[in-house]
Amino acid sequence: MQKILLFLSFVFVLFTSKAQQNQLSTKAEISVLTVGPGTSLNDAFGHSAFRIKDRVKGIDVVYGYGEYDFDAPNFYLKFAQGKLHYLINKTSFSRFYQEYSYFNRSVKEQVLNLNQTEKQRLYDYLINNYKPENRKYLYDFFFDNCATKIKDVTQIALLDSVTFYPPKDYKEATFRTLIQNNLNRNSWGSLGIDVALGSVIDRTATPEQHMFLPDNIHSFFANATIKNSNTPLVKESHTIYTKKEIPQPSSFLSSPLFILGVVGLFIIFITYKDYKNQTRSKWLDVSLFSTTGLIGVLILLLWFATDHLGTHQNYNLLWAFALNIFMIGQLLKNQVSTWFVKYVKLLIILLCLLTLHWIIGVQIFAIGLIPLLLALFVRYLFLVKRL
Repeated sequence: MQKILLFLSFVFVLFTSKAQQNQLSTKAEISVLTVGPGTSLNDAFGHSAFRIKDRVKGIDVVYGYGEYDFDAPNFYLKFAQGKLHYLINKTSFSRFYQEYSYFNRSVKEQVLNLNQTEKQRLYDYLINNYKPENRKYLYDFFFDNCATKIKDVTQIALLDSVTFYPPKDYKEATFRTLIQNNLNRNSWGSLGIDVALGSVIDRTATPEQHMFLPDNIHSFFANATIKNSNTPLVKESHTIYTKKEIPQPSSFLSSPLFILGVVGLFIIFITYKDYKNQTRSKWLDVSLFSTTGLIGVLILLLWFATDHLGTHQNYNLLWAFALNIFMIGQLLKNQVSTWFVKYVKLLIILLCLLTLHWIIGVQIFAIGLIPLLLALFVRYLFLVKRL
């Protein structure tokens, strides 16, 4: 009996000390950190995180969402399928600061106007979320990412009592516009996004949906209030690290508009020579149909074989027509089948439909594609006449 009592006493002391260890002092502060964009596509949209600072307890840690789980089985396959689980991350603030200042990325801090109960509730939530059995979550770029998690966890801590108001410079925008505002439209990353993502991201985002971007988390939080008391959500805001402006060399010669412009001119030049010489460069047609067909197959896979919501209803299929890959045999013949001429006419109609979709705003396409689309149109017209 004595041993049982001793054991129970030990468990009670252990549990109590653990609870006290996680108990924040009245001097504790919880803030939202907003990291500016980096130089590569994967960090072009910035990052958001929570900072828990309690000098009395010697706590100064940062919790952030969106860490890759490289130990996950079939990592690359799950990543491509949109089925990869991401992790909540925890690190010391000093390491967090060193990392982002080293990569010259701005860091802004907003201290939240929380009472002791709300601070503790938010901190307890993060501690529980960081447990191995709770760390994983299914990432979604628009609705469940590093920024939206900040909004959601804050609402949980304040029992859904935060009211978010649009900032003064708020403008209605589509998801695609919000993404492209963070990118150079004449860049390969921008082109890749416009080719891979479908018309579903060309719908107007609601004010709250704007908060899938870290910078918008910062601006919306700055304007938010707590319902019960109608007090500002943020009581203090300042910049921890200011990005140093470094002149960037001009990259136009390696941009999609220039490269695809050269490719487009080359296609039109070969087509002109073929027209003058009354011949047909089969190698060019095979190259064009193979490339557009393979891209079309990839778009179809992204649409139907993955869980990525943003890749649905992708009208890039109007120029990257997947069936082109099956037309190689016809292109190698000297005398093509009659139906193939009708097929090429269909390709011309599809390009016209793409232009209509672009004009009326059903889907916005990459500006870097313009020279290639014009060249394809000219080549298809030539094929109809020649064949």
